[in-house]
Amino acid sequence: MPLMSQTLTLLGIETSCDETAAAVLRLQDGRAELVSDVIRTQLDEHAPYLGVVPEIAARAHAELADLTVKAAMHEAGISYSELDGVAATAGPGLIGGVLVGMMTGKAIAQAAGKPFIAVNHLEGHALSPRLGNDCPFPYLLLLVSGGHCQFLEVRGLGDYRRLGSTIDDAVGEAFDKTAKTLGLGFPGGPAVERLAEGGNPDAFALPRPLLNRPGLDMSFAGLKTAVARAAAEDTMNDDRMKDLCASFQTAVTDILATKAALALEAFDPGGDGAKRFVVAGGVAANKAIRAALDEVAKSAGARLIAPPLRHCTDNAAMIALAGAERLAAGLVEGEAGDLGTGARPRWPLDEAAAKSAPVYGTGRRGAKA
Repeated sequence: MPLMSQTLTLLGIETSCDETAAAVLRLQDGRAELVSDVIRTQLDEHAPYLGVVPEIAARAHAELADLTVKAAMHEAGISYSELDGVAATAGPGLIGGVLVGMMTGKAIAQAAGKPFIAVNHLEGHALSPRLGNDCPFPYLLLLVSGGHCQFLEVRGLGDYRRLGSTIDDAVGEAFDKTAKTLGLGFPGGPAVERLAEGGNPDAFALPRPLLNRPGLDMSFAGLKTAVARAAAEDTMNDDRMKDLCASFQTAVTDILATKAALALEAFDPGGDGAKRFVVAGGVAANKAIRAALDEVAKSAGARLIAPPLRHCTDNAAMIALAGAERLAAGLVEGEAGDLGTGARPRWPLDEAAAKSAPVYGTGRRGAKA
């Protein structure tokens, strides 16, 4: 039964990659109030390897999950009995970390006698702009993160249609691998962005794969390879490093901006006729990319909406929001909720499209995008 008019207080838990996060969120009349928000990063653990090591991430989540939840509950100043439900990421993500968060959330829900809501991590990102903005459905979404890059129509809660996707690397992955190639450390995205600010974006002639091909599919693997080749063939000093980062970032921006313009042209908002263009995910924190997408939106008569910078990267506030909205809409079965749900390393938002027209192939664990 829908609980739209009821005030709901939820604990959210996020452990899909290398952030252990917990948050308490209150949802009233469709508006979200963030009561507490705790994010513990694992940068020091993964920095020596220049990337996320799944086994190390899972161990860190196991060590930090209980402490992070306790910190979020203490910051919120409430007891577990005052919660209306517990939400946790159930996928997609690194399976070891996802399992830690789910088991933590299920244990709390069972002990407190509250429903458990299994949340799709991508749905959390898709709804994250609703944390700090007036962002009613429907809207066009560009989801850009370390593991995903796709355009989707968001028609309502649980109603998503994939319009286009990367056919190989995600944007965030391309940033991280570029940083690794150039020896910039981990995490790579912010490091590339910092160097790009002082570089010449025209210094290196880098490709824009699929830029002029019809449709909204994208590709970044060839661009990443071109960066590696340019670095190997050039005499790299500090200035040339800045130039290469600027050239790479501009190439990414051109691809995203061009495809976004096509997506906005094709997007039919219906309803009030207002075009809302949402960008979410870790790469949404990149200032140059965000500024370019804002210009594209303005040219199309649309409004660009993005989550606060803190909630672009993985966080539990978006998981708590997705859980609260699902509980309010009556999308949780029974008093115990989703206790029987298992962890999913792959979990596309548009499952029908992922099965009928897979971008990557299905793999043993199901469709990826």
